[in-house]
Amino acid sequence: MVSFGIKTAPQHTTYDDMLKVWQEAEEIPSIEHAWLFDHFAPIQGDVSGPCLEGWTVLAAFAAVTKRMRLGLMVTGNTYRHPAVLAKIAATVDVISNGRLDFGIGAGWNVYEHESMAIPLYKPGERIRRLDEACEIIKGLFTQPIVDFDGRYYQLKDARSEPKPVQKPYPPFVIGGSGEQLTLRVVAKHADIWNYTGPSVEEFTHKVEVLHDHCAAVGRNPGEIVLSYQHRIQADNLGSSVSELQRFVEAGATHIVLYLPTPYTDGIATRLADEVIAKVGA
Repeated sequence: MVSFGIKTAPQHTTYDDMLKVWQEAEEIPSIEHAWLFDHFAPIQGDVSGPCLEGWTVLAAFAAVTKRMRLGLMVTGNTYRHPAVLAKIAATVDVISNGRLDFGIGAGWNVYEHESMAIPLYKPGERIRRLDEACEIIKGLFTQPIVDFDGRYYQLKDARSEPKPVQKPYPPFVIGGSGEQLTLRVVAKHADIWNYTGPSVEEFTHKVEVLHDHCAAVGRNPGEIVLSYQHRIQADNLGSSVSELQRFVEAGATHIVLYLPTPYTDGIATRLADEVIAKVGA
């Protein structure tokens, strides 16, 4: 079965406008999940425009929805210590009564790191840090006390209570497609892998690489849901149908529809009628 969700990036918009879209989507059964992003300034358009903090908004939306799964597509690991992130994520899972999909990636935005003096490590180190972070977060989600002596992170007698509602923990959604390191981390830790690239052909190739990494780490590739994120055109929704169908035929079973701002009235209903119903037919 293919699941469909929406993504409202909290940039160049308002809390109320996003909330309106989420509340509309909550009433549409064919929209099963909803997403925000994790950035501190807009990543498209004017960098000086408004941009709300993702985890804060996600917690608020978790409190006023009941059905949809929800998450950030995806959290930048470099922005928060993994133990702090584990606490935030567990709290949102509790607020949502077990509806969190835990999205995480290595981090990449140069401006955000430089403007806030957050270290932006070389790509290889970022991926190795992501690997350690996933281990730490899974430990804090499941163990009463965690000690960790990694290359980059250390914990001693660390606790995180309460645990997430979902057992053993919320599904890990990992974004990124680097073939040597990132997809190996996906093979080790992901329940869902999200692809945002340009073509079905590249997607298919990346899946083959992912399967090779799964074989190397002893993971069944069938355990990893293949996700595709697609930016829609609000004035021409039908143009997305054929491309989405191609990705579904290539194995994607988790589709995220990225909505541009400003959000038009009834956009969630239109997506359900003009895109989801046709792709899922």
